[in-house]
Amino acid sequence: MLDEILLTAEAKMEQALANLEKRLTNIRAGRANPAILSGVSVEYYGAPTPLQQLATISIPEARQLQIKPFDKSCLGAIEKAIFEANLGLTPNNNGEVIILNIPALTEETRRDYVKQAKGIAEDCRIALRNVRQDANNEIKKSEMPEDEKKAGNDDVQDLISKYNRVVDETLKRKENELMSV
Repeated sequence: MLDEILLTAEAKMEQALANLEKRLTNIRAGRANPAILSGVSVEYYGAPTPLQQLATISIPEARQLQIKPFDKSCLGAIEKAIFEANLGLTPNNNGEVIILNIPALTEETRRDYVKQAKGIAEDCRIALRNVRQDANNEIKKSEMPEDEKKAGNDDVQDLISKYNRVVDETLKRKENELMSV
């Protein structure tokens, strides 16, 4: 019973960490990264389609993304979708490909991105605490002896401590990436 509760809690904590990683990749660090475009949906033949399914995205230079659509007729729609995604990037369409120049980040922008990253990390910590709360409630409701319940609560606390350290390390890595020029 206790092992089952701990395994479920750990799986949920892993999900929270995966979500953290995914959300942090969307914060740009002044370098070209195709993940910046992961949330862009293009209106293609009346259906919203992820940009990655309509084009190849490459990095010709450190601060440049190149989007080459499989079907050139959707260049305008891709350009419009990038504008509407509000990424702070201006697409340049040359009739063949769309080029996105990633501007260098100012000190103020870097600090704003670090704040945003800290907010995302705090959301992850909240999710971890919710998982801990659920696991402790499951242990409390179970028919285990009191000493096993206490040991179970301690195991859950060890688990959340481990995952909080991972969140801190991930945040520190992202902060260093954002603040390096």
